[in-house]
Amino acid sequence: MATYREAGVDIEAGEEMIRRIKPLVRDTFGPEVLADIGAFGAFYQPDFSSYEQPVLVSSVDGVGTKLKVAFRMNRHDTVGQDLVNHCVNDIAVCGAQPLFFLDYFSTGRLRPDVAAEVVRGFAVACKENGCALIGGETAEMPDLYAEGEYDLAGTIVGLVDKRHILDGSRVQAGDVLLGFPSTGLHTNGYSLARKVLFEHFDVHDRPEMLAGESVGEALLRVHRSYLRPIRALVQQDLAHALVHVTGGGIPGNTARVMPEGLGFEVEYGAWPRPPLFSLIQDLGEVPEDDMRRTFNLGIGLIALVPGNVIDEARRRLEGMGERVIRLGQVVPGANLS
Repeated sequence: MATYREAGVDIEAGEEMIRRIKPLVRDTFGPEVLADIGAFGAFYQPDFSSYEQPVLVSSVDGVGTKLKVAFRMNRHDTVGQDLVNHCVNDIAVCGAQPLFFLDYFSTGRLRPDVAAEVVRGFAVACKENGCALIGGETAEMPDLYAEGEYDLAGTIVGLVDKRHILDGSRVQAGDVLLGFPSTGLHTNGYSLARKVLFEHFDVHDRPEMLAGESVGEALLRVHRSYLRPIRALVQQDLAHALVHVTGGGIPGNTARVMPEGLGFEVEYGAWPRPPLFSLIQDLGEVPEDDMRRTFNLGIGLIALVPGNVIDEARRRLEGMGERVIRLGQVVPGANLS
């Protein structure tokens, strides 16, 4: 006689996980959420009353091989935050306010304690970004994953008034590139970073260059959310476009908002490169061009701000405690960076 548990799927473990995460998930709900977790579908009733032409904006993403670092560290409370914040940033740079988030968690053998820590990260970031964690899927798939490993994906939906969409169409020559510091690698470049660093260090090693931080701690720094400064710029119409610096680095992502006939110049010496990036480059003898197109190099968000409002934008942002760096400008002609 064969049972589902003997085949590798533990229904009781799934029920235990649901029991643990219910209070975390419910804590992200607002009055717009119309059903508890466990229903076949998630119900969300948005308020469109302040929008002339409401447009839904969505994005889906994962955390990539940053998960491999979490497995090595046996630390699972931050990767959920990474995923939510990454998704939030992707729609926020389009001008959207996040509404709700859904997750997908898949593993070979479900460990309720690990899954609950991951979901705790989802819930923390959803609360910080003012969006609801309204649903998800947990899949236990024996033989598909190595012992102790899992994968994550997330989908976010937000709302923007059509007239406030930021798609790069308003970018013009003379716009200033203002950069916002990152908290680390965020969620990109980990295949290269792991290849280089783990040839020389264990996750618990503390290289002098990292000033007391372990390799694992530096690599697991949470991908920050830029929603607050983005909303400040969008609400006052102080940016022609916004760039979330992910895979492709500063040049690859800034090019995504450049209209035909325009390029941009970036002064890479305008900000101090965080030590983690220098450590990777030095140990791996990574070419500078590879560094620029693989990593954010310490800049996680770029705002393209009209020159005539640059001082106002700086005042507002610095008044919020944001550090901003003038990186370069938009120029006529082909891209120069």
